[in-house]
Amino acid sequence: MSDWDTVTILRKKPPKASALKTEQAVNAARRQGIPVDTQQKYGAGTNKQHGTTKNTAKLDRETEELRHDKIPLDLGKLIMQGRQSKGMSQKDLATKICEKPQIVNDYEAGRGIPNNIVLGKIERAIGIKLRGKERGLPLQPPGVKK
Repeated sequence: MSDWDTVTILRKKPPKASALKTEQAVNAARRQGIPVDTQQKYGAGTNKQHGTTKNTAKLDRETEELRHDKIPLDLGKLIMQGRQSKGMSQKDLATKICEKPQIVNDYEAGRGIPNNIVLGKIERAIGIKLRGKERGLPLQPPGVKK
């Protein structure tokens, strides 16, 4: 038997799945008439969080008006008076409580959504109680009783 009578078959490895998904491979398959099924996943390539925020859940439980609670104007005036008595600007107060100046502005104007964490920070910064029955009274240091 001569070399001309023997047949050697060389095969390429089949392409990997990731190579079949490229735009070039899909276009080649379309040219050859092979049926191509393409799907794009919902929100593919975006970095969106799908959880609802606490304020959204609170709004869902809200009454018929469907509005968030707002800071009362008297509370906004207390914040403004306390801030001015300490000689701070809105920006200074915001820096001290590690919040944006817009939040302090909204709270003083009565537009802000009440957040106990932010109110607690403001209380400690200006030294005035902003929550509870004793609103407007000087804040007592922890451990000191009346």
